[in-house]
Amino acid sequence: MTAIQARATYVSSTTSQVSFVRQLRSEFVKLLSVRGTWWSVAIVAALTIGIGVLLAANFPEGMGDPIMIIVSPVQFTMMLAGILGVISVTGEYSTGMIRSTLAANPVRGSVLAAKAAVLAVFMFVVSLLIFIAAMLIVTPFLVANDLAFDWADPSATILPVIAASATMSLFALIGVGLGFLLRSGAAAIAATVGIIFVLPVILTLLSAFLPDLTWLIDVGNYLPASVAASAILPTEGQAVSAGASWLTLGAWAAAALASGWVVLRGRDA
Repeated sequence: MTAIQARATYVSSTTSQVSFVRQLRSEFVKLLSVRGTWWSVAIVAALTIGIGVLLAANFPEGMGDPIMIIVSPVQFTMMLAGILGVISVTGEYSTGMIRSTLAANPVRGSVLAAKAAVLAVFMFVVSLLIFIAAMLIVTPFLVANDLAFDWADPSATILPVIAASATMSLFALIGVGLGFLLRSGAAAIAATVGIIFVLPVILTLLSAFLPDLTWLIDVGNYLPASVAASAILPTEGQAVSAGASWLTLGAWAAAALASGWVVLRGRDA
């Protein structure tokens, strides 16, 4: 056996042993070993709990369901979820670790799927724990204002928290897709912030100054930030129904991941 044949046999035998479960474990270890992960989690927790306490302490009776206090910070923390998705990918490109990842598993679609799955589950669990902690912390402030969560009605407590956690996962997936698509941390973060925050502002301004272009309002209703709000706390008469909101947000995540997969599959690391 020649040296080339021996090396080919070794590579074949090692890559055949890489199961998807092992890939998930590898991605989980990499995610937890990055300081940016814990900074993102800490900022999400601080914003969610801090804004919750501030609103609970000044939440007048009759202003709406108290669960709004817990889920409303998602309008800010969704950007952090997207950025976490970005840095989990672009960090590997900046350090060159992506070469080792693809050498261990040449099936690039599997690499993307493993990273996306780990990010989605991690973001959902972390967000759920943060929301539950926020509910426990703000309860004394609500009681002081003669308010309380309606635990007897899941649609007023449990379901919005689960929905908010799920939207955080989907925003993380958007970040993962943009990370693989652009490969540059700065470019992918800029794109994430642009889609989540800048684009809605631009469309709102244009629709205000150009009222005849009603299609701008329709486009704005289907942006990720807009449909996330509709999905978490659906209301009567909202522009996009709850079901359509989930489909739209899922389509944004799927489009980002599909675009990232095309680039990952077609270009060298």
